[in-house]
Amino acid sequence: MDSLSSWSSPESRVGNFSDEDVVLLASSNPKKRAGRKKFRETRHPVYRGVRRRDSGKWVCEVREPNKKSRIWLGTFPTAEMAARAHDVAAIALKGRLACLNFADSSWRLPLPASTDPKDIQKAAAEAAEAFRPEKDLRRGDDKMDEEEAAERTTMSDDVFFMDEEAVFGMPRLLTNMAEGMLLPPPPPPQSNCGGYEEDDVESNADVSLWSYSV
Repeated sequence: MDSLSSWSSPESRVGNFSDEDVVLLASSNPKKRAGRKKFRETRHPVYRGVRRRDSGKWVCEVREPNKKSRIWLGTFPTAEMAARAHDVAAIALKGRLACLNFADSSWRLPLPASTDPKDIQKAAAEAAEAFRPEKDLRRGDDKMDEEEAAERTTMSDDVFFMDEEAVFGMPRLLTNMAEGMLLPPPPPPQSNCGGYEEDDVESNADVSLWSYSV
């Protein structure tokens, strides 16, 4: 609701309303009964420009003065949000002659930059968002916290995970070690110099060493 503080100052009053002006309220001007008897009534019983969808959400649109066209203002989770969007558009299009859903809309809501439908839609969306219920805001914050936590966990796994088998070639190394333990040891080196085996040379050397007498 902090965004409303900037709209509440006297400098930001819109629609040329003054303290002496009498605000026309929808609650003081009951709606006419719908002429269509075969269709279910979807209009809000009090709020102007607000209709209920089958999904339970609320939509808002306003008719442009002296035209058959309408300006679509959006779909909202609550009827109040849709009603606030209506008041922004009504003030922009009709000024002090606008029939408002809330008396404080005459000074509390922002004025669109122009009467262009896009500017009206933007200002209406901002006004409606400022009146979003706190529980919806908390639910949105909780969802963002859960998504951020999941993202941090994923990033942590990506940073610290290391495939040791791929880095060090562990499967091949273990296979080589197993094969090495099953093979017999290699034979000792042999020497064929003079037709003698190395063991014979060492044996003859020992004999000749002790064959001399002092």
